[in-house]
Amino acid sequence: MNTFDSYFIKKLQSFPLLILILTVLTGCGTSLTREELYPKIHAEKPVSILIMPPINQTNHVDAKEYFYSSLMMPLAEKGYYIFSPYLSEELLQQESANDAEQFIDTSLKPFLNVFNTDAVLFTIIKKWDKSGILSTINVEAEYILKSAHTNEVLFRRNADIVVDCSVTQNAGLLGMVANALATAATDKIVGARKTNSFIVSDMPEGKYSPMYGIDKKQSAKPQNISGTTVR
Repeated sequence: MNTFDSYFIKKLQSFPLLILILTVLTGCGTSLTREELYPKIHAEKPVSILIMPPINQTNHVDAKEYFYSSLMMPLAEKGYYIFSPYLSEELLQQESANDAEQFIDTSLKPFLNVFNTDAVLFTIIKKWDKSGILSTINVEAEYILKSAHTNEVLFRRNADIVVDCSVTQNAGLLGMVANALATAATDKIVGARKTNSFIVSDMPEGKYSPMYGIDKKQSAKPQNISGTTVR
């Protein structure tokens, strides 16, 4: 047997060990289910959610309004009863309780007593950088759903993403200009709506969803997302 044959046989003999190592590593990387990642939301089974006015850490003042107004729909589609943001904000203002930053780390019992809500959602807008020519917005936002009964965090997700706000597929300079004009007028609406829908999409289903309880075994997506483009 020559040197080449001996080398080739040794390589073949090492394949089973390599396969075993890859199998172990693959098993370790298995994603958690929604029930495993968010056990407290499945234990408490909240029915209703109060949306607090977003905490805006950016220089774009209007981003807060558009995030706030576009959160109700994706949450309702997940099967939760959502208090109207407009009506609840008016009551929060009357009670001097519309500054979400004051309550994110305190007891939420007052909201349970006033609204009889099961959970309170806090949204933190951390970044909003627009690229007009490319019709994209770099957005970072964190969503924290807390129990009004126990103050426990039921759901938390942070996303640092690029939101594609383009409205036309035209090629060339004219298409880029059209997108730039459209983005200047609607970037906040489109960006907030797409960000909300993207992050809320992995929240466990609520009582009024036909998938309620069935989605427990679905693979959960990462709690911290970055480098993703949302279209």
